[in-house]
Amino acid sequence: MKKPTEFKPQQQDLPGQQSKMIPEPEVIRKGYKGAGKLRGKVALITGGDSGIGRSVAVHFAREGADVAINFLSEVDDAKTTQQLVEAEGQRCVLIKGDIRSEKFCKDAVATTVKELGGINVLVNNAAVQFPKSSLREITGKQLLETFETNIYSFFYFAKAALDHMKAGDSIINTSSVTTYRGSEHLVDYASTKGAIVGFTRSLAKMLAPEKIRVNGVAPGPIWTPLIPATFDDVTDFGQDTALGRAGQPSEVAPAYVYLASEDSSYTTGQFIHVNGGEIVGG
Repeated sequence: MKKPTEFKPQQQDLPGQQSKMIPEPEVIRKGYKGAGKLRGKVALITGGDSGIGRSVAVHFAREGADVAINFLSEVDDAKTTQQLVEAEGQRCVLIKGDIRSEKFCKDAVATTVKELGGINVLVNNAAVQFPKSSLREITGKQLLETFETNIYSFFYFAKAALDHMKAGDSIINTSSVTTYRGSEHLVDYASTKGAIVGFTRSLAKMLAPEKIRVNGVAPGPIWTPLIPATFDDVTDFGQDTALGRAGQPSEVAPAYVYLASEDSSYTTGQFIHVNGGEIVGG
């Protein structure tokens, strides 16, 4: 595998399958050393089958956490993530289903608690995007699917998880650089990511008395299956950042480790911007 600073994205034949990507995203650096920062913790990660979600799952496992991952349809990718987590000596539960359903979200949390004994960290990460060049092209159906997946599910999962969380636990929400600078071809997607920022900051204040922290990560252009699956040409993906390249999932996941661990005990309502050097407010 090439180092992050060397790769140039190429189009893949079968978008959506991480193992088919050229190059395949880097999940975790070979030199990453776990320090037991999440030992004894249980995490539920939506969209954990590939990309950022997979990387977060493996980093959490190396730090000592058991992990449940939700995924929609990519069974092979999910099983690969499970194998990677188990290779770190931790348990991994796979939960297949559509997070647009509030009932499914409740059931997913219940399964996590039943199989792994609780839930200490919730990572709302799953998302969809459908690039359109004109607002006229965004149908009501697309708008609803984007919002139901990208923000409604965050409410559903957080609401269900709170019944099992206690002081010191945390919720981490994935937003995007697109909501801070805007995106002319992802208007509905960027809007949901903006809603996530408001949700995170408000929920952080609501849960502060319970000592449950709520934070988020706003990635820039990261090389994940979502990119070649939704864009026709990815050869220049990430080349316009200050660092001149796209980022790897392995470069984002440590931010989630920080927010999930006691290292961030005085941090809530905040976003970490892992975006290759783009200066944004908030």
